[in-house]
Amino acid sequence: MKKISFSVLSMCALVACLCMSCQSNSNDAIKDAARQELEGANANAVTTSNPSTTTVPAANAATETVPTGPLTAVEFAETKHDYGMIEAGEKVAYTFEFKNTGNEPLVLSNVKPSCGCTTPSWTKEPIAPGDMGSIDVEFDSKGKSGKQTKTVTVTANTDPAKTVLTITGDVQKAEAL
Repeated sequence: MKKISFSVLSMCALVACLCMSCQSNSNDAIKDAARQELEGANANAVTTSNPSTTTVPAANAATETVPTGPLTAVEFAETKHDYGMIEAGEKVAYTFEFKNTGNEPLVLSNVKPSCGCTTPSWTKEPIAPGDMGSIDVEFDSKGKSGKQTKTVTVTANTDPAKTVLTITGDVQKAEAL
């Protein structure tokens, strides 16, 4: 009886060792593949001909251009806007105005909404010190209901590089208004 228990125990230990070694090799293979993918992504980094910007490596799904060089300052008249009650399906827009309060030209390199229902458009050319610019934000309430909060992240040659603009609204069915 002891021989059967010992041989069963030995067999189980052998199987466990084999499983662990296969699992370890599998994990190593996964780690190696991830490492190679990252190294390949860094080698395939997107470059730009504009020397005042740097582009984040292609490993990120959404490539983002971050300005480099001299920094300036920006001052928004406001960073939050409440549309109030919105009828379901209605498109509403608001313009965020800002001023370059620094000593260098202000460059907005990216203006990214948090959701596909929010569409920004903005001043694309550099804004001279003391001049004004704007970011128009349109919100499409189609398919939305209730209280909505969306953001637009502005990346520029400022410190900090990112400013978050926020829009809110309460989407109601037409008969509820």
